Amino acid sequence: MAGRGLRAAAGVSPVDVYDYLVRARRKILSRVGRLTLAQYATTFPFGRGSIRETLVHVVDTEWWYTRLLRGEPGEAEPFRPLREAPFAPLATAWAKLATETRATLRAEEDWGRAVESRWRGRVKVHGIRTTAGGIATQLLLHEVHHRAQVMAVLRRLGKPVQSVDYSLLCWGWFEERVEEESREARRTRA
Repeated sequence: MAGRGLRAAAGVSPVDVYDYLVRARRKILSRVGRLTLAQYATTFPFGRGSIRETLVHVVDTEWWYTRLLRGEPGEAEPFRPLREAPFAPLATAWAKLATETRATLRAEEDWGRAVESRWRGRVKVHGIRTTAGGIATQLLLHEVHHRAQVMAVLRRLGKPVQSVDYSLLCWGWFEERVEEESREARRTRA
């Protein structure tokens, strides 16, 4: 089974965590989809500057991390044109990418596998060295970091999103009725 090593170590595989991210993402994107274009593009003095810029950044980096896991070149930013677009094209593109990302995570067989990538900047060659597990961890945590920024902007716009915590979306919650102890049992104990 793909992802066995990390599942054995943590009880949860990267695919499981990604599935949670997608569930939480749906709640966020559902709210974002109801914003006006002006709200979607409104600039704020933190994060990437706007909900649109932040979401485009997150989808672009998810695409790049997926390429790194696959060992494919990924220097381009294919979602960059969405920085000038309304929200709907981003939502469509991200849903398609999510299927690809999930398949990539599921296909990984060696989370300890070395991953190295280089790309040429204007002045220097840049690069990273990590493991497939390191890439998966960054992919999973990067979105959470930026999701918090988007949630803060949504709150400032008067459109808060709540209840995206892992425990609320993925754990089984239950309640049991507490039976009151009978008087007889209390007397017997006393």
